[in-house]
Amino acid sequence: MTMTTTPNTPTTLKLVAVSAGLSVPSSSRLLADRLGDAVRSTLAGEAKDVEVRVVELRELAVPIANHLVTGFPSPELGEAIEAVVQADGLIVVTPVFAASYSGLFKSFFDLIEPDALTGKPVLIGATGGTARHSLVLEHALRPLFAYLRAVVAPTAVFAASEDWGGTGDALTDTLPTRISRAGEQFARLLETAERRPADEVPVLSFP
Repeated sequence: MTMTTTPNTPTTLKLVAVSAGLSVPSSSRLLADRLGDAVRSTLAGEAKDVEVRVVELRELAVPIANHLVTGFPSPELGEAIEAVVQADGLIVVTPVFAASYSGLFKSFFDLIEPDALTGKPVLIGATGGTARHSLVLEHALRPLFAYLRAVVAPTAVFAASEDWGGTGDALTDTLPTRISRAGEQFARLLETAERRPADEVPVLSFP
């Protein structure tokens, strides 16, 4: 009897990157793209394909406002919310306004059911004019997603204006180094999420 072998089929992980940048081009969108590339690079040698869909909140600003006052999402907003809820993991990036995430960013996540992101891996990032705003990651974004019971990657990435063209802050490594580290940690969260029971929220430690 002849034995045949079936090649392993790569697992496709579906990620959604939520960018709250307002300008075109946007540094928040650029950071979201770089983080997505870092995740792809980490998983490239592990028989896993990564599909990243970007949700630009700038394009949904009016539907978000309408939903807040009417309680009914437009078709395009409803589809974006569904994509976020169904994703294997999220990459979220916001510009810093008044020492916190943008109102557009918060309004979008206010429309998602409180338990919908339970156990979902999330990689957080933010952009701003100066590194002095970097604490927004720990004082605003991480608590927000902890409240939503998501599992947030240990390394969060803040990109100040000087990070894009220079060496950045020597005490926090260069931007590419931080992006690479965050991408690797997030990839490990995604792998753990694939293996765990649906109702189990992991507690992970990282070096």
